[in-house]
Amino acid sequence: MVSNNTPAARSATGLPPGVEAAWGLRERQGKGRKPGLSIERIVRAALDVTAAEGLPAVTMGRVAAELGVSTMALYRYVSSKDDLLVLMEDAAAAGPPADPPEGESWRDGLTRWAWAYRELLHRNLWILRIPVSTPPVTPNSVAWMEQGLRCLAASGLAPGARLGVLNLVSGYVRSEASLTADLEDGARSSGLTLVEATAAYGLLLGRLTGGGRYPAVSEVLDSGVLGEPFGPEEDFAFGLGLLLDGVEVHVTKGQQHG
Repeated sequence: MVSNNTPAARSATGLPPGVEAAWGLRERQGKGRKPGLSIERIVRAALDVTAAEGLPAVTMGRVAAELGVSTMALYRYVSSKDDLLVLMEDAAAAGPPADPPEGESWRDGLTRWAWAYRELLHRNLWILRIPVSTPPVTPNSVAWMEQGLRCLAASGLAPGARLGVLNLVSGYVRSEASLTADLEDGARSSGLTLVEATAAYGLLLGRLTGGGRYPAVSEVLDSGVLGEPFGPEEDFAFGLGLLLDGVEVHVTKGQQHG
């Protein structure tokens, strides 16, 4: 029998077997199957392990133990751990935002999309620990891309520009979610909230940078901004607004020269 890890096991799409199965492009073999075992059950078990023990705990052996089957039984459905991680991320991304309502502006639509994507990532922070090795290629990730592009349809931008804007916004969302998650973990380990940790950081930075050596830093500290009770949601909204301001300038220029 040909292993799923060999080039011969792949179709002309070049996709991993699990991803092909998610799209319905690969017929699942029946020989040697464990009764009741399926890609869906395997992915669900992997998600349960992640929720209970964290992403590092997800191995083919650990997921097999969760299901009460041998590790080799999993390889009849999923070719590798990397393949499984892709399918886990796709399962977590189910339910992209709804179609833009009639009359919604591109900016309102993209704002709605960005907040929904942020909520998805904060609900499944383990996704941020999976390296991005390909553009969106699974059904749900492509559905998210579709909805983002639909939000931008009213902008009048060319297709390539719409894709570029969506990549820019999604990159911002991922970066903010990753940074916020790391900072919240650090604050939690100190027994503080993120707001409290930010205020403590301001006091520490003030002691370290006194004496006029860092005037720009001192100006920020003297303003008291690090002591204000702003949370990550306010910071996200501020950054997203600035980003979309820039996109709006680009859209306006295109309309003026159209």
